[in-house]
Amino acid sequence: MLSYILKRILLMVPTLLGVLLLTFVVIQFVPGGPVEQLVSQLQGRSSGGEGASPSAGAGGDYRGRQGLSPKQLEEIKALYGFDKPAHERFAQMLWSFARFDLGQSFYQRKAVSDLVREKLPVSISLGLWTFFISYLVAVPLGVAKAVRAGSRFDLVTTLLILVGYAIPGFVLGVALLVIFGGQLQWFPLRGLTSANWEQLSWGARIVDYLWHIALPVTAMVLGSFAVTAMLTKNAFLEEIRKQYVLTARAKGLSERQVLWKHVFRNALIPIVTGFPAAFIGAFFAGSLLIETLFSLDGLGLLSYESVIRRDYPVVLGTLYLFTLIGLVTKLVSDLCYVWVDPRVKFD
Repeated sequence: MLSYILKRILLMVPTLLGVLLLTFVVIQFVPGGPVEQLVSQLQGRSSGGEGASPSAGAGGDYRGRQGLSPKQLEEIKALYGFDKPAHERFAQMLWSFARFDLGQSFYQRKAVSDLVREKLPVSISLGLWTFFISYLVAVPLGVAKAVRAGSRFDLVTTLLILVGYAIPGFVLGVALLVIFGGQLQWFPLRGLTSANWEQLSWGARIVDYLWHIALPVTAMVLGSFAVTAMLTKNAFLEEIRKQYVLTARAKGLSERQVLWKHVFRNALIPIVTGFPAAFIGAFFAGSLLIETLFSLDGLGLLSYESVIRRDYPVVLGTLYLFTLIGLVTKLVSDLCYVWVDPRVKFD
């Protein structure tokens, strides 16, 4: 077990380097970077006459449509760190990441780690509620469907689950906003809390928070809810049909004992092993469409805006952080196989 863990940790290093290198190389060929954007803004101001006088003398700063001087261009490149060769910038980035220094945003003038901490509460709220509802409701529902396989209950719930799964989350979100937020006005249209949240009592704060989070969580939960419920049902059906279940029944055990003492542990192997990844992912889940639709400033919106604005430190810093967390979580998920089923041997 120890040698397996050490091998997996060593394999994380080239995987992480490969992800960062590939993204860094792609970024070098993407047009419209921060230098080009700033140059375009400065040239637009100078040629547009905003605050500039066409009668400026030859010694003035006004250059009209001639553009920026080479010295100014070099200063702009140095401002964003593009005055160095690509390999030096990549090596410097790796050294900073090794010290868990994710850099500073070009546009927001804040450390990337601070930006992640600022946006994290929104993503945690959406992710954790989606995670808990999916597992606490979908798993018992999947067990009930497996026990009553082929019944009317199974057919009706399967139809409802598949219909809900087929509806995209953002489409459901729009429908919820129009019906419950616009026409009926039962729920707020935007934000995670009300404007006067700080002045409310603790009980009123909890109610206000749940009131705001109800619609976006409902829009997000259907996809993972359907997958977990059907996975639980199929896993239980596979175990119920095995020989050891017939043997347990022949020994005179009740159906409840057979189901919860023998079938339950074996059937939950594919679900429990994915539990760490789902739980950790809940802290860093960011749904761009849901966050945009409900005006929630979370990690999904941060990632999208950083890509659109070519905010490379945010793009690479969050990529490094999330990839590292994903690799560690994948290792924990694999180790859960041994915890759930001791018969599994990694050698």
